[in-house]
Amino acid sequence: MPDSPLHPPILDWYDAHQRDLPWRRPEASAWSVLVSEFMLQQTPVARVLPVHDAWLERWPTPAALAAASTGDAVRAWGRLGYPRRALRLHAAAAAITEDHGGVVPAEYDDLRALPGVGDYTAAAVASFAYGRRHVVLDTNVRRVLARAVGGVEFPDPSPTRAERDTATVLLPDDPAVAATWAVAVMELGALVCTAAAPRCDDCPIATQCAWRAAGWPSYDGPPRRSQAWSGTDRQCRGRLLAVLRDADGPVRRAALDVVWPDASQRERCLDSLLADSLAVQTGPDSYSLP
Repeated sequence: MPDSPLHPPILDWYDAHQRDLPWRRPEASAWSVLVSEFMLQQTPVARVLPVHDAWLERWPTPAALAAASTGDAVRAWGRLGYPRRALRLHAAAAAITEDHGGVVPAEYDDLRALPGVGDYTAAAVASFAYGRRHVVLDTNVRRVLARAVGGVEFPDPSPTRAERDTATVLLPDDPAVAATWAVAVMELGALVCTAAAPRCDDCPIATQCAWRAAGWPSYDGPPRRSQAWSGTDRQCRGRLLAVLRDADGPVRRAALDVVWPDASQRERCLDSLLADSLAVQTGPDSYSLP
């Protein structure tokens, strides 16, 4: 498409304000980019940085991770949350090693076929690691486009065809510029056009923003998913997994019982950890990481 009036201000802003993140550096490997994308799902950058660095130091290639146990992967995942991501990343590393000679593939379809890799992650890795031209729709990008182009505070809970069409129309023709555009819009959403407290006075496209021009109307679409934590199964699972992760070997059920008072919820969550292959039963009354 011809250049959009949104392109120059956002690209110039990104050039001046982008964060120095290890997976964005010129020397970053495609594996570093893929690891970061798995870790950044629903997890802030500040929490990901130390784990990403430790992970790449321990497993600098997909083959190195594939040779490790899934239990090692879950333990190294630490407290990032959603630990099934560690299992999926391990499975992706195994597939890359077996099917792609240990090299993270560059093509979207090949990436999409990897375990745990959806549309967003495949497009992001192809774009950020290999400079390919793809629409990259993460939460931040969707929010920026909803406000700047759609004139609404938040996008629908799930991407729509119209939303993807808008993003496609805005995608620069040149693959390298398109890749920079994708990460620039993402960064703008992360640092300026935030969900809770957008800094509109600092926004490089404030004068072009349809939401601002409309007087910042409040969101009136479908209910947005909340991120409850306290007392949830997610919290209980996290407590149980932390005991297993911090232990040198199998732990007795009594050690799990003391970290969560609700016996029925605790039993349900322990069963779910076993079903998800995040834990294994090593004896009649003992458990460990896989």
